[in-house]
Amino acid sequence: MAALALKILVAGGFGVGKTTLVGAVSEIRPLRTEEQLSEAGELVDDTGGVAQKTTTTVAMDFGRITIRSGLSLYLFGTPGQDRFWFLWDELSTGALGAVVLADTRRLEDCFPAVDYFEHRRIPFVVAVNCFTEARRYGAHDVSRALDLEQGTPVVLCDARDKDSGKEVLIRLVEYAGRVHTARLLDSVGPQAGSV
Repeated sequence: MAALALKILVAGGFGVGKTTLVGAVSEIRPLRTEEQLSEAGELVDDTGGVAQKTTTTVAMDFGRITIRSGLSLYLFGTPGQDRFWFLWDELSTGALGAVVLADTRRLEDCFPAVDYFEHRRIPFVVAVNCFTEARRYGAHDVSRALDLEQGTPVVLCDARDKDSGKEVLIRLVEYAGRVHTARLLDSVGPQAGSV
């Protein structure tokens, strides 16, 4: 049996925990392309709410998880700032789906990622990274605030916790599998009934 690797994106706003999530769940030492925040970036990087952040991803993060023999997930963490969005098109090519990581203190920062995946019809789940100092909201409240399409999963998580991150990935793979199967059946539906 041939080995199968499924490509998953981890996206969201600046400082939401994408690098942390990839690092927490990866079974290999993750590839990181982080650089120190600089004075030059002060004019373009909004560090409001993440003042303690000192580094930023400038290309991508990469990690891997083996689900079982012959089946792996390849995780690609996207950069969060607007100036690096040109990388998203390349990173999303061939992706099974995406995790949009959200911080309820700056929920508007995940709007571009939600719009990006909805527009390209890439299945995604929203994973609310529950920071200790952030007010807690239920999945339904977050779904309404983001005006998500009906059925788009919203899960609460701790990006630092391996088991919590794995649960997010399981929800994504299950959801993406259902979406892709439904699209396949819709594409062959009328023809299958005719003889």
